[in-house]
Amino acid sequence: MSSLTLAIIVVFIIGYFFIAIESVTEINKAAIALLMCVVCWSLFMMSPESYISADNVIAEVGEKIKMSLGETGETLFFLMGAMTIVEIVDSNGGFNFVRDTIKTRSKRKLMWRIAFMSFFLSAILDNLTTSIVMIMVLRKLVQERKERLLYAALVIIAANSGGAFSPIGDVTTIMLWIKGVITTQGVITEIFIPSLVSMVIPALILQYYLSGKFDKEQNLKVAEVSAFTKTQRNIIFWLGVGGLCFVPIFRSLTNLPPFMGILLVLGILWTVTEIFHRSTDEEDTMAKRVTELLTRIDLSTILFFLGILMAVSCLEHIGVLTALGESLDQISHGNHYLVTGIIGVLSSIVDNVPLVAGAMGMYPVAAVGDMAVDGIFWQLLAYCAGVGGSMLIIGSAAGVVVMGLEKITFGWYLKRITWIAFVGYLCGMFSYWVLRTFIFA
Repeated sequence: MSSLTLAIIVVFIIGYFFIAIESVTEINKAAIALLMCVVCWSLFMMSPESYISADNVIAEVGEKIKMSLGETGETLFFLMGAMTIVEIVDSNGGFNFVRDTIKTRSKRKLMWRIAFMSFFLSAILDNLTTSIVMIMVLRKLVQERKERLLYAALVIIAANSGGAFSPIGDVTTIMLWIKGVITTQGVITEIFIPSLVSMVIPALILQYYLSGKFDKEQNLKVAEVSAFTKTQRNIIFWLGVGGLCFVPIFRSLTNLPPFMGILLVLGILWTVTEIFHRSTDEEDTMAKRVTELLTRIDLSTILFFLGILMAVSCLEHIGVLTALGESLDQISHGNHYLVTGIIGVLSSIVDNVPLVAGAMGMYPVAAVGDMAVDGIFWQLLAYCAGVGGSMLIIGSAAGVVVMGLEKITFGWYLKRITWIAFVGYLCGMFSYWVLRTFIFA
């Protein structure tokens, strides 16, 4: 390992450390992520010929940065589009329907309703969008911040678990699905129960942190809505949520990136709300027009994503992730449960996308056996990479966006939730072993 490679790794570790202790340093994690990204790539540029074999090394590095930025930009535009759509629906009373459906005065009943709705909604939409929607609903149902943080943590776990058993529920399952190493029927049939277990076990533990009922007025309070009629609010809700459901269909029909589908839905919803606003009082609705709502988007979360993903991309280009995967394979001696289990734990530390991409490049698809289509390795990879991200709050897109929306600190989550998510993760893997050994053998 060269000194420059070691320096890049050290910079990443130091940056990650300062992100982890954000609550102590009181320095925004986005600032650290951006610094980490720039320093990593600057070190890369000090000796690019060490990593790239090309006649024009500088031009090749520029192409790699553009390629990485393009891939990162897809995630960022998807995030911004989804956040804006949810904000539009929420500001105009669209989520009152969801709120009224799951509301209850019992704290434990609400927890279970939130858990199952997040779980199944994530399989239809994706864990990122589901987390945004459910946090918006939680803000209407739970006014006490300490209690809402527990619900928010369960949303992260449930959304990641729900995304793991669906081919369109998580970025990594989409990658594996498109690659052809898992099928829709296979992943739903054999990963559903492990994913459900990984959500139910943490929920069973977390319910003991909650007891009693909400104050009569607390979570049944009706939030003020816009001047729109009930019909108009329902149209906005179904256009927003239905549009998000349509995104994977749009992708399969056009083969365009998912963020294009999000922009399509945003454009339609924006147009419809502008038409509705024409018949209302300008003074009453200006604050709820999309042009104003765009200013509420959490830009620091977007920049944090940018810094983290670009820094991880640098690690990928210098070969660190690939080398790590090869080391795991040697240590495990071909034990797929151990390899994928470790990848799942690592996915809570670094982005699971390059980890899965590295694993896909390292291991060829076999005709039969554990490495065949819907084989143990690929299905476990889908489960572990998705569910493993719940162990740290920065381990998944769902966790990062909830961290930004609810201002949850890394330390709070690490102390109270990590061990709970880890127990659920292991129980899910055990249930998969039982299924593959005694039922699907």
